[in-house]
Amino acid sequence: MELNELTAISPIDGRYRSKTESLDNYFSEFGLIRYRVLVECEYFIALCNIPLKNLAGVDKNCFDKIRKIYNNFSFDDALRIKEIEKTTNHDVKAVEYFLKEKFDGLGLADYKEFIHFGLTSQDINNTAIPYSLRDAIKDVYYPLIEQIINTLADMAEQWKHVAMLAHTHGQPASPTRLGKELMVFVERLNKQLELLKSIPCSAKFGGATGGFNAHMVAYPEIDWVEFANNFVGNILHLERLQTTTQIAHYDDLGAIFDNFKRINTILIDLCRDIWTYISMEYFKQKIKAGEVGSSAMPHKVNPIDFENAEGNLGVANAVFEHFSAKLPISRMQRDLTDSTVLRNIGVPLGHTVIALKSLQKGLGKLILNEDKLKSDLEANWSVVAEALQTILRREGYPKPYETLKELTRTNSKVTEQSIHEFIQTLNVSDSVKEEMMKITPHNYTGIYF
Repeated sequence: MELNELTAISPIDGRYRSKTESLDNYFSEFGLIRYRVLVECEYFIALCNIPLKNLAGVDKNCFDKIRKIYNNFSFDDALRIKEIEKTTNHDVKAVEYFLKEKFDGLGLADYKEFIHFGLTSQDINNTAIPYSLRDAIKDVYYPLIEQIINTLADMAEQWKHVAMLAHTHGQPASPTRLGKELMVFVERLNKQLELLKSIPCSAKFGGATGGFNAHMVAYPEIDWVEFANNFVGNILHLERLQTTTQIAHYDDLGAIFDNFKRINTILIDLCRDIWTYISMEYFKQKIKAGEVGSSAMPHKVNPIDFENAEGNLGVANAVFEHFSAKLPISRMQRDLTDSTVLRNIGVPLGHTVIALKSLQKGLGKLILNEDKLKSDLEANWSVVAEALQTILRREGYPKPYETLKELTRTNSKVTEQSIHEFIQTLNVSDSVKEEMMKITPHNYTGIYF
């Protein structure tokens, strides 16, 4: 069957194609090939700028034409590389041969053996892949997660004075404010996003086993470590790992994936909280004409966006967990298990992008049901017991905790009237009684941060 949204095995490329296609340029086979071509072209230009004596004849005016190879990289170019790969059975070697064909067309045939000079395929993969990951995070991920954080912050500001019954252990607890509860997630997400931005996208670049063996035997007078540090750091804008085997040790990639996982875990927590508030009728949801909540129950408006987000975040985290646990481990100087794993980076990011878009959609559909929040507070006057016993502690009243415990646990229903009647029985001054009488579940909400 022809590959389309109905025949794709993965929902990332099928049902959710419209949500994930922004990742194509970074994690598709086309994207990976293009980034490999980019690294190879920039490496050749960097060799010309040392300069190596054998490249002294290269006209630097041709550099723009070389860069056009990756800047104008087309689907047909990618197909040509895949055609070459059928013969080489090696994907990076196919890129090298493709570039040699291009150099022939640019009049650079005399210099084409300096394409991929002294390198192994992992010098290309371990720069191209973190390059693409960095770009995808910057171009796709940051705007989505920052939009969610900003939306939550706006909602927190809008509802900062809305009192809400808290629930610890699922039981009524000291009242809080809805805005503050949302700011909890804003703070958590901002903290983890700051950590994510601090983790470098690091790269391996050092020849077949990391020691520049081929480079040194050909040009021992060149400081290849300095060259590589400049190439990776100042041209590719990655951080070069100084001591490696044939491959990167992927510790920084593991840290990035762990950070994604922590952010996703926070978002799962948010989804479950909002889902629960909807079930408690603290929120209603905007209804879109024509939408069906249930195939059997016409009345239902399900919190599907939060459920979709939670499910996709869970799938993403399962894969991220494997990545961060597997990638830093490789037998001796290198085995091939990292290769197929790295080709799947777009999978958990795809599920994450789906989740972020669903979550943003769900947040946009929320309607505050303030009447329900007020009625729940009014039905739970027992939660002011903490406030009353704390004032009694201040006043030196004997056994204040035990006194309030007896009141709230022996009465079948604690009401405003029963609380006020209790206050009048206390052996405290009238001013203290007046102070206590002003406390309600609606105003006992603490500080808004």
